[in-house]
Amino acid sequence: MTESRHTRPNYRHFQPITTRWHDNDVYGHVNNVTYYGFFDTAVNTYLIERGGLDIHEGDVVGFVVSSSCDYFASVSFPERIEVGLRVGKLGNSSVQYELAVFKAGEEEACAAGRFVHVFVDRASNRPVSIPARLREALAALVV
Repeated sequence: MTESRHTRPNYRHFQPITTRWHDNDVYGHVNNVTYYGFFDTAVNTYLIERGGLDIHEGDVVGFVVSSSCDYFASVSFPERIEVGLRVGKLGNSSVQYELAVFKAGEEEACAAGRFVHVFVDRASNRPVSIPARLREALAALVV
């Protein structure tokens, strides 16, 4: 039996998040689209806190150009979750994040996804090289 790639040891950073009342859908679990918000929150918190990304006034911003998610088990309100984060590919102007949603204390992911950021000049919306401080923070997540 092979070990799942979606277990805690396979991720480099964890962002705690608490589900909210309105995250649940009529079926009593967190709606599928909400997971993309979890992913965005985990990545951007990391970029701001570790990479120095200035989302309000910085010259460089990250645009999501691709995303996907696979679901394995339900999450509901009220639960504490942790989003595992790693980098699968670090390019010149782009990065592919690989993420997983874990219930607090559990080893197996409830969902796993990925998304790609392309970093662009805020004024022109043209791709630019990832700034050094951001690149250093992202390099620490490469698997």
